[in-house]
Amino acid sequence: MSYPSVPRTSELFDLAHTLAAELLLQAEYPWQIVGSIKDFIIYISKSLDPDVYIDRGDGIFVARDATVAPTAYIAGPCIIDSGAEIRHCAYIRGSAIVGRGAVVGNSCELKNCILFDGVQVPHFNYVGDSILGYKSHLGAGAVTSNVKSDKSEVKIRTSELAVETGRKKLGAILGDYVEVGCNCVLCPGTIVGQNTNIYPLSRVRGVIPANSIFKSETNITAKM
Repeated sequence: MSYPSVPRTSELFDLAHTLAAELLLQAEYPWQIVGSIKDFIIYISKSLDPDVYIDRGDGIFVARDATVAPTAYIAGPCIIDSGAEIRHCAYIRGSAIVGRGAVVGNSCELKNCILFDGVQVPHFNYVGDSILGYKSHLGAGAVTSNVKSDKSEVKIRTSELAVETGRKKLGAILGDYVEVGCNCVLCPGTIVGQNTNIYPLSRVRGVIPANSIFKSETNITAKM
């Protein structure tokens, strides 16, 4: 089923910038593959070039030119791609793909997510059951909330409809080049279109258009 007011996978991402392209190509809408990230990592890890990736055991593969702090914790299955930087006390709980040149910073936590190439989550961020597009960035303290307080199914909401996802855990989906300000909370099922900026201290929910500036829930303007 198609939802005209909800951006499709092809409208959110340039799939040339992720190891997960094959998986995302299977879905008209990106939330449809969030439950398949773990199995996909296990599948593609079998064909990773050992000259490029070190097999650390337990399903953990780290590119030889990636930087991983000795204080970081990584659980499998997980792939850390070329040139990525995993900083002090980062906590990767598994089922995560960290793209080329991406940064996972101090005290950040990842779980069941895809970070495209060049993504930055550098300071005290939580990213769970989420997809962050090429060169998207979370300011310090920004988090993806992935479970509703009543534990009910997460829905993708627009002004016209509420799309059932069939998932009780779903965080945020950020298109390419999205900038999220410090200490923002992205509510479960939030989708942000490409090239959009979110003001600091915002609570964001629903579908935010591409090429816009989110100042508040009632003040979203198009970029000039």
